[in-house]
Amino acid sequence: MRAMGPGSVSSLLKIAMDVVWVVLLIGIAVLGLAALAVLFVPIPEDLTVEIGSGSATLTRWLAFVALLMLAGYVAILGLVIGRVRRIFATLTAGDPFHPANVTRLRQIGIGLAALEAANLLIPILMLLVAPDADFDAGINFDLTAWFSVLVVFVMAEVFREGARLRHEAELTI
Repeated sequence: MRAMGPGSVSSLLKIAMDVVWVVLLIGIAVLGLAALAVLFVPIPEDLTVEIGSGSATLTRWLAFVALLMLAGYVAILGLVIGRVRRIFATLTAGDPFHPANVTRLRQIGIGLAALEAANLLIPILMLLVAPDADFDAGINFDLTAWFSVLVVFVMAEVFREGARLRHEAELTI
């Protein structure tokens, strides 16, 4: 099976990314509606929720902020998947070094960095929102994920050079 073009592996992966992207869009909408609903739905005062390795008393404010943070996380993930979809579309068309792919790869790198930053900041923000919570908000620094972010930025530069070389070849008689 070919790697690029119609009927290739990249076209199958684009279909998979399309499905994931639609699911993420639905998830963002559901989380946004749930965040709004929690403002109006009564919450029992003695309700506790498990957070990581501990627990906290669920308040309207805690539920609202947690749902908004989760919706934001999923939205960033949706932006990353959306850019990956567009890259796979160019691969399916047989044009991997399309100049727009450089920007898309940079946006993917920024999105992945934002997701990793969120992994570091969300536990700290949850402690600020629920100071009486009994859970460990330790720093979860993942060196592999940050290395992956760097790799995406390097790949963007490789694609930039490929697009430049392709443009030069088109100018050659």
